[in-house]
Amino acid sequence: MLRKLYDWIVALSARPSAPWALAAVAFSESAFFIVPPDVMLAPMALARPERAWRYAFICTVGSVMGGILGYAIGHLLFDSVGMWILNLYNLGGKVETIKESYAKWGAMLILLKGLTPIPFKLVTIVSGALDYNFPLFVLLSFITRGARFFLLAGLLNKFGDPMRNFIENRLGLVVFGIVAFLVLGIVIAAKLA
Repeated sequence: MLRKLYDWIVALSARPSAPWALAAVAFSESAFFIVPPDVMLAPMALARPERAWRYAFICTVGSVMGGILGYAIGHLLFDSVGMWILNLYNLGGKVETIKESYAKWGAMLILLKGLTPIPFKLVTIVSGALDYNFPLFVLLSFITRGARFFLLAGLLNKFGDPMRNFIENRLGLVVFGIVAFLVLGIVIAAKLA
């Protein structure tokens, strides 16, 4: 099953719809979806290394646009949808602690958490709920998400063939690592909040 999914993503990279699919995943991950766009960015950039930078740009823009939706969810629908999403990550009872952290470290939290495995939707929703400076939020989101996706694209561009061989020969291990990375992000978010 994993091999079929990987092969599908690699084949998708050759289709004209590939950038749209990547943008959709990046968008939804920043607002409500759990799967990070890196899962699509990596195989697509490995299959088409000449497009790695373009794919990183698409991920960045899609992620920031999704972040704006997450901000709106936090700002307009925090008590219903926002709290529901935070409760999915077991963070509903830590809202006051999160507010205090934002009061002290708002910009740094956005920058650091945008680079980590902590789900970015948590940052976007909380930023909206706390009415964080919107233009600054968008700027910081572009910086942190761009850094993350362009760094990944650079690594894939530089070490593409060895990484592709490693992924294709140890796909189960790689998927396990990605899942562990996501779970680690959720645990870290719960502990830091």
